[in-house]
Amino acid sequence: MKLDPFYLIVDSAAWIERLVPLGVKLVQLRIKNRSDEEIRSEIRIAKAICAAYHCQLIVNDYWLLAIEEGCDFVHLGQEDLAAADLAAIRTAGLKLGVSTHDETELQTALAAEPDYVALGPIYPTILKKMKWAPQGLARISAWRERGGKMPLVAIGGLNIERLEGVFAHGANSAAVVTDITLNVDPEARTREWIGKTRAWR
Repeated sequence: MKLDPFYLIVDSAAWIERLVPLGVKLVQLRIKNRSDEEIRSEIRIAKAICAAYHCQLIVNDYWLLAIEEGCDFVHLGQEDLAAADLAAIRTAGLKLGVSTHDETELQTALAAEPDYVALGPIYPTILKKMKWAPQGLARISAWRERGGKMPLVAIGGLNIERLEGVFAHGANSAAVVTDITLNVDPEARTREWIGKTRAWR
């Protein structure tokens, strides 16, 4: 399986409606603290937009809703991975991505036989408070060796200026949140990311 090198993460279908038409080919919908029905509605809207623009939609955490709504990709953190019905996810034909932050979590993730693993935070991040120190570029290389041909997503504090190092150390895809969503011109920044990652596409 091949992932697009530009992996956008947003928290609403409204963001997907704004940015996916610009040429985004891989986006994760990561919503927190909303009701299941609200999230279901967001998934439906996001799914329709992504289908129209040939963009891969990944649903974060809500694997059961992803199955019920006919999605084809789900991403799970370690706690959600422990609680999820992996057999049901596989039976439904969903691909699976898993977050990792340390060696133990990587072992847990690999045991689940995911379609990709994410490593983070590579750099300090303002998105959420984390108990893990920044991993740095060398850890990407180590994870690359451990994962073999499995796609590896780098996440955490990434911006356009840091992409060269991330890909040089073995990442297949670079995930971004705040460098775009907190930018004064998210659309222009998205176009920059698309242009900059074209070399690895």
